[in-house]
Amino acid sequence: MAALTGNEDIFRRSVNQGHSAAWEGRWQEALEYYRRALEQFPDNAATINSLAFAHLQLGQQDKALDYYNQAARLTPDDPLPVEKIAQIYKESGKLHEAVSHSMRAAELHIKLRDTDKAINNWTRVTLVAPENIDAHTRLAHVYEKLGRIPQAIAEHIALAALQQREGQQAEALRSAEYALSLDPENKEAQEAIALLKAFSPLPKPIRQRGMSGPLRLPVATGKLIRRGAGPESDEGPEPVKAAAQNAVQALANLLFDLTPTETKPTRKTSGLRSIGQVVAQGFLARGFDEKAIIQHLSRGIDMQTLKKHKEAAEELESAIDAGLNHPAAHFNLGLLRSQHGLHEEAYGSFQESARHADFAMVSWLLMADQLRALSRPKDAVADYLQALKVADVEVVPEEDKTALGGAYDPWIESFLKTTNDNEIKLLSRNIGNLLQRSNWRTAIAEARGQLPSALEAEGPVPVAEVLTDPNSGRLVDALARINEISRDGYLRAAMEEAFTALQYSPGYLPLHIHMGELLLMNDRPQQAIEKLSIVARVYEARADIRSAAEMYERIVSISPLDVEARNRLIEQLTSHQQLEEAARQYLELADVYYRLAQLDMARDTYEKALGLVQENGADPTWTVKILHQMADIDLQRLDSRKALSVYEQIRTLAPTDRVARQNLVQLNLRLSQEAKASLELDDYLSISDGVDLESDAGTFLTNLVEENPRYILAHRRLAEYYQRNNQKGDAIREWDRVGELLVELGDREGAKAAVRAILALNPPNAQTYQQFLERLNK
Repeated sequence: MAALTGNEDIFRRSVNQGHSAAWEGRWQEALEYYRRALEQFPDNAATINSLAFAHLQLGQQDKALDYYNQAARLTPDDPLPVEKIAQIYKESGKLHEAVSHSMRAAELHIKLRDTDKAINNWTRVTLVAPENIDAHTRLAHVYEKLGRIPQAIAEHIALAALQQREGQQAEALRSAEYALSLDPENKEAQEAIALLKAFSPLPKPIRQRGMSGPLRLPVATGKLIRRGAGPESDEGPEPVKAAAQNAVQALANLLFDLTPTETKPTRKTSGLRSIGQVVAQGFLARGFDEKAIIQHLSRGIDMQTLKKHKEAAEELESAIDAGLNHPAAHFNLGLLRSQHGLHEEAYGSFQESARHADFAMVSWLLMADQLRALSRPKDAVADYLQALKVADVEVVPEEDKTALGGAYDPWIESFLKTTNDNEIKLLSRNIGNLLQRSNWRTAIAEARGQLPSALEAEGPVPVAEVLTDPNSGRLVDALARINEISRDGYLRAAMEEAFTALQYSPGYLPLHIHMGELLLMNDRPQQAIEKLSIVARVYEARADIRSAAEMYERIVSISPLDVEARNRLIEQLTSHQQLEEAARQYLELADVYYRLAQLDMARDTYEKALGLVQENGADPTWTVKILHQMADIDLQRLDSRKALSVYEQIRTLAPTDRVARQNLVQLNLRLSQEAKASLELDDYLSISDGVDLESDAGTFLTNLVEENPRYILAHRRLAEYYQRNNQKGDAIREWDRVGELLVELGDREGAKAAVRAILALNPPNAQTYQQFLERLNK
């Protein structure tokens, strides 16, 4: 444990302020607060982790990595910083380091008996490095211990495939036979053993996305079903029924907390303290009538138990009027009103319960049902989409939740612009079928696994993408088959499957994206780009800016020199007010022109980027970076005066920019403006001294005299620099050069001053310099 050496009040206040800033996305402020906290207790691992996370949010991966490493050293048994280190290495392409840290994090989670998180880390390893035997082995053993036999079998078969590829035929057969022993009816294990005995290669483990099992969505029912499973899993009751049961139970518990102590001797401590807790949780409105709430809530529960729903609704209404503000009460009342056809009133109740996470998804779903019953289909589909958003966000990993939630809003806005009633009804029906099932979480996760990888390249995509086509059932199943066939390496067969699917849904864009990816895998990049370009233009026509931009990003990732695609991408980003990303794409486009030796086009593009950055009020470092690129082009085109003007702008924005200052001196000398060059030189040296950039000034002067060996002022300033830093020999050498240059120019007085400066340094050959000085005096 770190020693307490600082002020605890300052520490706690700073940490709390940092957390508040982080919660609101003000990451730079959060950084400052966490640093202030660490000044009090430098070894506080939790705060170091918070500081690292703030750096990560600001895109400062190197700093985040340093702090996470520091936290890992301070708390070697904590898996959190190790997981984050693995994440950073993965994102930076250092896969070997990512794998080793994920393996370490998994073992730490196992020590803490957190099996699920250990599994997550081992799974990440198999996604990054499918050939990692250790990860597959650990997963197989843990799955078996947890009784998750299908997953254990899959891992043992993966092990068999890897062992076979290493020439360990006997070990591979043993692994497959062990898999079969776990479930003698398992067809995958049976097929693996048959292939091994026939000395045929097992499919190699690959980097998979989403769930392993393909989906079926029968047209008749619209229900998602896993292949090899029954139509419903044993995940409990349907969501509406489950929420209704939870609501009644919650109200019963609430009634117990509100009931006076003397009526419930088994909980002597409830009474006033329980009421205080209920108030603190916000479940009672200001000015509530405790006695009335207890009376009406008790009767309401009794009436509902007796299935007297009308009377139960009346009692609940009275309890709410008396100050009860519990989401379970609003949800329960909404159900009771809905059963009696009071759809407007039910909608209002569900609006209240939707504010609470426990009832949010089901409340939105039931709100949509009320609107559909009121013949308001377009309003209904908006609420269905909100229900799907809540459900979809719930099933993705924690790190993707915020991004996915943000991706839904423009998607919903874009879809609601449609005037096609059939599309609206179709999506409503598909979402309703998906979410009104007991295993809706599994269904969403599996549907997400069928999204094209290109769609999710820049982050999670709404699963609604696969629910907007009349043939969603066939298409989801077809995409599953395409993924499965292509993973096995049969690209031509996968493409034939895609063409078959097109026959019953030629306009389904995710299918076209799959086809583009298949073309790319088949070494036909130009055809892939043409296919994805068509998809992008369709998204543009639909005013789906986000999806169009993602397609153009995919195209430029395939062909960075595709100028047309990058220009279209910039147009989409700009129209969507993503100005910083548009500016970044301008810079990359300018770099493309630069590599193509089209310097005029490159400079024009940099100017556009500059205008966009300045209009957006971005960080000045962006402007400086762009100006440097423009000046570099001007130098290559030998346009010294234009380059000089650009470097003067940089000097104004970044006075300590050594490259700009050096070029200002050089260009002024080249243009025979030595007086201006000298002013620039002395101004930079003055600023460097003021901001403690002494060593930087030394490099600046050294470079300057190397480039301009006859520039006397640079030699003089370098001599003075060496003299200040007690570099006697170097100072004498530079003063000597100053004297020589002045003698050549006939400036005897200046030369004498240089010799006196040398003599003041007490050189070993002082007599020689003294004699030279005497000659200059004659």
